[in-house]
Amino acid sequence: MAQDGPEPGTILNETGVPTTPRQAATVLVVRGGAQRLEVLLAQRTPKARFMGGAWVFPGGAVDASEDHRAAALREVREEVGITLPDPAALVPFARWITPEEVSIRFDTWFFVAVAPDGAEVEIDGSEIVDARWFQPDRALAGAEAGELLMVFPTIKTLEQVARFGSADALIEWASTHEVRPVKPRVEGQGEAARIVLDDER
Repeated sequence: MAQDGPEPGTILNETGVPTTPRQAATVLVVRGGAQRLEVLLAQRTPKARFMGGAWVFPGGAVDASEDHRAAALREVREEVGITLPDPAALVPFARWITPEEVSIRFDTWFFVAVAPDGAEVEIDGSEIVDARWFQPDRALAGAEAGELLMVFPTIKTLEQVARFGSADALIEWASTHEVRPVKPRVEGQGEAARIVLDDER
């Protein structure tokens, strides 16, 4: 499948030599137990050069002194004010690697974790300007209507998550799912560029 245009703020690599992806981690924070499924999305500040204004899962780059799980816990705490209990609370869900045709690349591990009971969202107000709980299908409808700006990996992840009727069912599936790298590519140049994903997961 394909998506028209690169991500907001994306600069295509004109050198022909792929840059080394920076390690990153992101978390699908979910709630709803056995009754329903809601996932937390955060809006990046429109001032950001890269993905400005996009609705994403909390996350960011891995620092040299930490691993992916530690980075995931830190980013969730810093961006949306939710403290997850420990690294074991993070269940590997997916891994996305930015296309080689893009100059700024990330090798991102996606984790899923249940929000602690009574957790209140507190946005940092600088990097993140808004955060809301969404049913996956409603978030996708907002993106389709142009009300929510989303990038390709977020959309594809929400499409996958929307298959589950509850947070418990999602966690159960992720706990036994083998994570394989997803490697989109970019076809074309300029306004004609498209993100292409050869194989649906």
